[in-house]
Amino acid sequence: MKIKCLLIIALVCSLSGCSQKKGNVFSGEWIDLSYDFSEKTIYWVESDGFKKETVAEGPNEKGYYYSAYKFCTPEHGGTHLDAPRHFAEGRQTVDEVPLEKLIGAAFKIDVSAKSAANRDYQISVEDITAWETNNGAIPEGGIVLFQTGYGKFWGDRAQYMGIEGQDQKHFPGLGAEAARWLIQNRKIKAVGIDTASIDFGASATFDTHVALMTQNVPAFENVANLEKLPVKGANIVALPMKIKGGSGAPLRIVAFIPGN
Repeated sequence: MKIKCLLIIALVCSLSGCSQKKGNVFSGEWIDLSYDFSEKTIYWVESDGFKKETVAEGPNEKGYYYSAYKFCTPEHGGTHLDAPRHFAEGRQTVDEVPLEKLIGAAFKIDVSAKSAANRDYQISVEDITAWETNNGAIPEGGIVLFQTGYGKFWGDRAQYMGIEGQDQKHFPGLGAEAARWLIQNRKIKAVGIDTASIDFGASATFDTHVALMTQNVPAFENVANLEKLPVKGANIVALPMKIKGGSGAPLRIVAFIPGN
């Protein structure tokens, strides 16, 4: 609610010509948590990918420069949203996810050390409660982001996904028990992670997806730059392409850290 009010105040100020000197409600730092989309974007299936074609580019016969392109992409690749419908029949599709679930206070849990030691690490309830011992309880309606440190491998699909053999994947994720605990005990809005899936890479049953999405909790995947966020105090705006009936969509997610 606080962020929605700030956005409304900012819009009113911009329309009414409020002076910057009288106070800027967006005084602070914006951090882009999204990777760009290109032919180098990492997708779950290697043969999938982002394709961009040129429709027009350059000066035309009327004397002005004009460019236009078309693109094709699967829903689930690069920085993207997993809508609840992805793993839960009858649950919210991309266009049905309320804005309130995509905007809110962020709480970052860093499990980089454990993830470096074990590519198949699953984030546990104990990881969350240990974080809360140092930082306080995650309040109702929080957006919880998990930093595994695997963002450093972005751009190298084999390293990022821990590819072995016949495309077997090994990277950390959120354990299903921890996902259920967050829903039941902290009533979270959404989760996000800096890996290709909210489930760990070797999962065959995607229990964490199921636990979250049957309860209409969306997930943000392939989130960038989590190392730049504080453990708390940042606010998230995560707006996906509004695909009607979609199970997922490309996502532009940003964080705002208020100034003093």
